[in-house]
Amino acid sequence: MAKHIVCIRFNIRHTNLHASSLRNMAGIYIHIPFCKQACHYCNFHFSTGTGNRDAMINAIVKEIEIRKHTLRSPIETIYFGGGTPSILDAASIDAMIQTIYRHYNISSHSEITLEANPDDITKTKAGDWKSMGINRFSIGIQSFSNQHLQWMNRAHNALQSLACIETIRHAGFENFSIDLIYGTPGQSMDDWDKDLEQSIDLEIPHLSCYALTVEQETPLFHLIKKGEKENTNSDLQAEEFQLLVSKTRSSGYRHYEISNFALPGMESKHNSSYWSGKPYMGFGPSAHSFHDHTRSWNISNNIEYIRSIEKNERSFESEQLSENDMFNEYIMTHLRLDEGVSSNWIKENWGIDQLEKIESKLLRHIESGNVINTPEGWKLTNQGKFLADGIAADLFQV
Repeated sequence: MAKHIVCIRFNIRHTNLHASSLRNMAGIYIHIPFCKQACHYCNFHFSTGTGNRDAMINAIVKEIEIRKHTLRSPIETIYFGGGTPSILDAASIDAMIQTIYRHYNISSHSEITLEANPDDITKTKAGDWKSMGINRFSIGIQSFSNQHLQWMNRAHNALQSLACIETIRHAGFENFSIDLIYGTPGQSMDDWDKDLEQSIDLEIPHLSCYALTVEQETPLFHLIKKGEKENTNSDLQAEEFQLLVSKTRSSGYRHYEISNFALPGMESKHNSSYWSGKPYMGFGPSAHSFHDHTRSWNISNNIEYIRSIEKNERSFESEQLSENDMFNEYIMTHLRLDEGVSSNWIKENWGIDQLEKIESKLLRHIESGNVINTPEGWKLTNQGKFLADGIAADLFQV
């Protein structure tokens, strides 16, 4: 696997992307690297300082413009992530959307998602977002319990969580998702059950539910290391995951990806494109892109990102995926999906020898009850889904 850091000066006449990658390009991701405050568990790239906010928006707009010849096919999805895109003023978000529409071919049925925190969602903002074409939200609720929100150092409270859902529905939005976190120390099974019941009673169209993980160098990591916060309990998290799977299934949600649950027809198009291996383009600091068997990611430094774009350059790292890399990515992503891994796809793309190797490695996972055979290949059981990363790693080719 080749990985290197590059700083490229854009010259549109020398763009050299394969036509096939242009035809298959599926989505655009925009990373907004600003937050009101740092959640203890978060390891995404963000800053709580907003002194260079205008310069950042100008740089993202310029990056969108100078890479405009990279994508020619209709863009199916646009996703504003972060960070917290909802802290921006409406004019900044609209400037980015208008730039995309000027320079790219956007599908008439495009999904345009904005990540938002409950405390940012107001009647006025919701109306502005709707008028500029936003048609889906991903709302960082995390919990309906003030106790657990405070433990995470979230900026909103439980009342704001409930109010924001009413606000966006009143503004005419029907397609939205909420994030929930389970497995926080101090959260009982009853607490988690109440969060799920609240979500189901509200008929939330889409749920993204994540077990709390302690990432290196996050505030939570250091607080646990110093003994100021309790560590997570993986056994309790496994029990809470099984409760999540059971309650959502009985309430009509489709468990279409390990952490994602949707009422009929409300699956995330954007994230489904990622998991299906479709190409996408990322703008903004730390944003990732994938096309033509190559992954790249912009520099994770706000000042350096702004400077490079102002000089008509883009500082980024990239890696060319080998056959083994592509096989491992297929295993990792498709094990997470409801449809699972296809034996025919492996045979057609990597050959009978690779298929026989994977069949041999899967035997012990089938015997342990973590994987089952399907007419198409294999998929994880509910028990196996909580162990997905370890199972995938065991199946990787090195």
